[in-house]
Amino acid sequence: MAYKSICTFLASDTDAVAQLDSAASLAARFDAHLEVCCLGIDTTQSVGFYAGAPAIIYQDALDTAQASANALAQTAKDHLRGANIRWGVDTAVLTLGGINSFVGLKARFSDLVILPRPYGEHRGPQDEITAEAALFDGDSPVLILPELGTELPKFNKIVLAWNQSDEALHAARAALPLMQNADLVNIVIVDPPAHGVERSDPGGLLTQMLARHGVQVDVSVIAKTLPRISDMLRRHATDQAADLLVIGAYSHSRLRQAILGGTTRNLLEETNLPVFMAR
Repeated sequence: MAYKSICTFLASDTDAVAQLDSAASLAARFDAHLEVCCLGIDTTQSVGFYAGAPAIIYQDALDTAQASANALAQTAKDHLRGANIRWGVDTAVLTLGGINSFVGLKARFSDLVILPRPYGEHRGPQDEITAEAALFDGDSPVLILPELGTELPKFNKIVLAWNQSDEALHAARAALPLMQNADLVNIVIVDPPAHGVERSDPGGLLTQMLARHGVQVDVSVIAKTLPRISDMLRRHATDQAADLLVIGAYSHSRLRQAILGGTTRNLLEETNLPVFMAR
């Protein structure tokens, strides 16, 4: 198992080249095809067509968005032209409300989506929507990078958050190519239930499954000593000197799977560590 189709989305020229370098380095590591989707976002029509507004306003906004997408595409082509990987560049002009369907479609047919952290300086609502769309509409694993650069870490030490949920199991399976190349994967379990199915051996079945794939695994069972699970996971990953955290991605509502849940959001807002998510 390996990642053979990797996708990344550019929505602004901020850190675009660094994002391309990060995505290209992982594509080279897995001999994968890299697809770069350059988005021109029309924020004037976030809800739809406003009755009574002059049509020229909308045309100007669309022209600006198209020019932005074209400029990003040219940047990507110029930068990747000498890269020793297979790659392609696509463009799209979207409203904020149209991001989900486009990103979801592209992500659905990708093995992995690479994105910058959606929160922080120079980030806007389009970044959060893109991450959510890749996860929930595209049902694709997403690698979030808080720091973009020319070379990704080797991910030699990985912390895998485990709580017996479907999302955590999907994340473990999706991250298997990375974990097989790691020196050690630490499964961390925060306050396991006293009467759960794994009460006598927390993480035991997951450890067995990963070991059969050649993954070197150990298990940490820790008590919740901080108010938020996200704080516990960040502190534990730091204590383990990990260079990647793997988690299941949760939404606020299963009826409307479009908004990241509290633990996932808090983690992405504050982490300085790459985070691999799947649902």
